[in-house]
Amino acid sequence: MLVILPPSETKSDGGSGAPLDLDRLRLPELNPVRRRLAEAIVGLAADLDASQRALGLSKTQLAEVERNADLFDAPTTPAITRYTGVLYDALDYPGMTRAAKDKAAERLMIGSALFGVVGAADPIPAYRLSGGSRLPGFGTLASVWKPVLAPALDRIDDFVLDLRSGAYLNLGPVRDSVTATVVTEAPDGTRKVVSHFNKHYKGLIARTLVQTRAQVRDIDKLAAVLADAGHRVEIASPTEIVVVTE
Repeated sequence: MLVILPPSETKSDGGSGAPLDLDRLRLPELNPVRRRLAEAIVGLAADLDASQRALGLSKTQLAEVERNADLFDAPTTPAITRYTGVLYDALDYPGMTRAAKDKAAERLMIGSALFGVVGAADPIPAYRLSGGSRLPGFGTLASVWKPVLAPALDRIDDFVLDLRSGAYLNLGPVRDSVTATVVTEAPDGTRKVVSHFNKHYKGLIARTLVQTRAQVRDIDKLAAVLADAGHRVEIASPTEIVVVTE
C-alpha cells in the first residue's frame, strides 16, 4: 500500500542533514525535471520582484525567496518533518512509535511542485514553489510534470490511495488509484464537501494506514481498515471512498 499526501505551503526551518542530493530521492527518473526546476527557482531568486510575481508572494513572504536562493546549500530534513500544517499535525509523525515511523517511510509519499513526489524519509531543504506557480520560461507546472510524473507513478506496483487534490493531483494522476472525499453530514442528512477540515481528516486517515498491520490491497480492505479505526466510510465508486463527518 502507498499513500500519497498533499504537500503544504508551510515548511519547517533548518535541518541536520547534508545539502540536497537529488540522487537520494525516490523515483530517480524524475531527477532531470527536478534539477531544471530547482535551478530555475535558484536563478529566479536573484530577482526579488520576479520571484514575488512568479511564486505569488505577498510582501510579508519575501523571506521565502531566500529559501529558494539557498536551495542547494541549505540543510535538509526528512520530507515528513519538513512539511507542516493541519494535515501533518493530525498525522502526528513525531508522536509515532519507531515501528510506525518505519512504516511511514515505506508507505507514505508526498506530492511536490518542485520534486514531483518524494518519499516520507527523503531529505529535502525548505523551498517555495506551489502547484499553481508559473516560472519564467516554463509553461504550467502540470505541463512540465505530467509527461514524466504520471508514468513514473503508474509503474509503482502497489495499491495507491492518492490524497492529493487540485493542482497537485493534476501534476501527475495515478491510473487506478483510489481518492478520498471528506464530507460533513447535517442532522437532516444533507452533505457538503469539507473545506478547512479536509486536511485534518486526511491526516487522520494517513495515520490509520501507517499504523495498521493489515495488508491493504484493494478498496474494500481500505474501507474496512478505516471503519475499524472509527471512521465512517462509504465506497462511492471503484476508485473513490467518502469519509463522512458530522
